[in-house]
Amino acid sequence: MSRFSKLADKPKETSEPRAIAGEVINSSVPPPSRVGRKAISGYFSPEMSLALHTCARRNGVNLQALMAEAFDDVLRKYGESPIGR
Repeated sequence: MSRFSKLADKPKETSEPRAIAGEVINSSVPPPSRVGRKAISGYFSPEMSLALHTCARRNGVNLQALMAEAFDDVLRKYGESPIGR
């Protein structure tokens, strides 16, 4: 018997609303800041993570805005049009 055979019998998680701190949160609805956007992620060294977070704080921007700026710079470098959002 395969070790994965029991996975088909496992009940699947439902996207029912859940309550956190008295509020009902519908987990299937993304927060407004994520509507119409897609996540881009990667794995970097702890030093790179710290440097990016430090740079963002020193310049008063959030990490997402800093990453968007960096991605625009890469797009320009490779002859693509920057998106800037």
